[in-house]
Amino acid sequence: MKYLRTTMPDESQWDVPAELIAKSRAAYYAKLRAAYYAKLDSKRGGGSYDAIYARELEYTLADPDKLEDWAANNMNWSDVSHAAVRVPSKATDYQEGWVNGEKEVVEKP
Repeated sequence: MKYLRTTMPDESQWDVPAELIAKSRAAYYAKLRAAYYAKLDSKRGGGSYDAIYARELEYTLADPDKLEDWAANNMNWSDVSHAAVRVPSKATDYQEGWVNGEKEVVEKP
């Protein structure tokens, strides 16, 4: 299964199922193009919503640039947060950090 991994400002990384993004894009273009073909009363085939949706879904899943572009420019975090999974950070040796890590004394209010 494919995921779009994004790094947040706090350096956390999140994996979002690529299929969720691809379905959003496919639904948009299927609706748009099916309406266009219906307006032309096209008999050329391939103009039904379901056929266009299936093609767009496959096309988007095969193109990482399309996934990234659609996610960044057409979706909000609230659209995907329910399916996002935080990527575990690498294991940290806290003993090593305690002994040899950079230290400073700070005051807090």
